[in-house]
Amino acid sequence: MLGSLFTRSPEAKSTAALKELKLQCGRLLSEAGTANGEAIAADVIRLWGELGEIARGAFFEFLDTLAPERERVLRAARAYADEASPENVLELQKAIYPPRRVLLQRLNRSSGGVAAIVAMRRALVELLRQRPELRAVDADFSHLLSSWFNPGFLYLRQVDWNSPAALLEKIIEHEAVHAIRDWSDLRRRLQSDRRCFAFFHPQLPDEPLIFVEVALVAAIPRSIAQLIDDKTISRLGKPPSVAAFYSISNCERGLKGVSLGNFLIKRVAEKLRGEAPSVKRYCTLSPVPGLRKWLATAQGVAVAQAVRSRHGSDLEGLATAVRSGKLERDDQAMLTACAATYLARYGATPAGDPVARFHLDNGARLERINLFADLSEKGMRESLGVMVNYLYDLGAVESNHERFMRGEVVCSRQVLSAARK
Repeated sequence: MLGSLFTRSPEAKSTAALKELKLQCGRLLSEAGTANGEAIAADVIRLWGELGEIARGAFFEFLDTLAPERERVLRAARAYADEASPENVLELQKAIYPPRRVLLQRLNRSSGGVAAIVAMRRALVELLRQRPELRAVDADFSHLLSSWFNPGFLYLRQVDWNSPAALLEKIIEHEAVHAIRDWSDLRRRLQSDRRCFAFFHPQLPDEPLIFVEVALVAAIPRSIAQLIDDKTISRLGKPPSVAAFYSISNCERGLKGVSLGNFLIKRVAEKLRGEAPSVKRYCTLSPVPGLRKWLATAQGVAVAQAVRSRHGSDLEGLATAVRSGKLERDDQAMLTACAATYLARYGATPAGDPVARFHLDNGARLERINLFADLSEKGMRESLGVMVNYLYDLGAVESNHERFMRGEVVCSRQVLSAARK
């Protein structure tokens, strides 16, 4: 009975941990933090782990107060406006540098600091939905993590059937494009004609950050069933000529906005060029997750309006015909035209398909529209079964990227002819 009187509730423990955490953060920013930073940082990490959800929100509010000093910024800005001397530039840079960045940098010195900061960012990303006023705090996390997780610091590792079980479980858990049903499904994806590569950080050696799945095949694939169906077995009579990237998945929400995928694809392509010299073409089989929504709402696009007038604004009639494989030729032509129009006209705009923007920005060319390519529930819900191939010509990716930055979508003649004005 008496013991229960002295037992603090989880909320009380969390509140006490938050109070101590703020004090330790102050120490970490002080001269003591400079001299004895590793021990203080370890304490901060321990206390962070004791915070409940409400206390974590309060901690991010505390970080929000560790902003640049307004008066100092104004003085430095006025001095720089008067004279753009090196001294005034340096003072302005110092003035606008947020103390919370210094705090995170010192926290990173501790063993486990990287993992703790990624965990903090993961919690912050979730909180931002309700607390957009914390965007400046998130920007500082993103800035530092983008530097620490620069691809030059990461190492590429192939995942195969002999990899540790814990790693294979993470691949199953984080596959975000085409769900891995079971261990048999995973084993098929790791056979000799398949590859899986992941990026790792030296401070997180057992945590894949992002991974890509690749099929070594004879021709550019037209459907996902060709690559992941249980009955699909390699029957190549000669070495493969095509490497098809068919899934890329981020494993860590704490690294949201940190660009890794584009470097991963290019690194893997270079690796395969050395390991599989018979491969001459590098492509993707990619979803179009924004297509159905665009098709249902697009205004001023004649072919989209024609599809809605024929099948209804919910497009269920069209979806039923796609699922059954009984889509009439006129409807096939219109659906192809809609996909080509959506990707070619809007691919380089903020309203464009996110997967398209990723590959086009990465220097790929929009090569082909594939109907009936993904008849899964997700594929029908997002794109009415449409998938597309993006072609990575390693000698043209830089020029294609530059054209994308100028607002141009690089397409094959086939796609351009299908797109409607």
